[in-house]
Amino acid sequence: MKRLLQVALAAASVSAMAVPAHAGGGDFAAGVFGGLAAGAIIGSASRPYYYDPPPPPPPAYYYGGAGYGGPCHWERGRRYWDDYEGVWRYSRIRVCD
Repeated sequence: MKRLLQVALAAASVSAMAVPAHAGGGDFAAGVFGGLAAGAIIGSASRPYYYDPPPPPPPAYYYGGAGYGGPCHWERGRRYWDDYEGVWRYSRIRVCD
């Protein structure tokens, strides 16, 4: 429906520009301006509306499969002051066996 509306508007603008403009010496400029406007309208109406994104990259595989070489767990690390919330926090350290 959107494409049909744009094509109809483009046809209406081209037919409106076919009527001679009696501006007193500005016929050539009006013709050039009208041609550029018609070209822009028709060109934008004829472009595709879809965006085809590139395919996602293949999954990355690492040595050791999903466990990355053995069972891992998180431990509490050093304590630090969080200026944003104004509280003491503990860093997290990943430990793998």
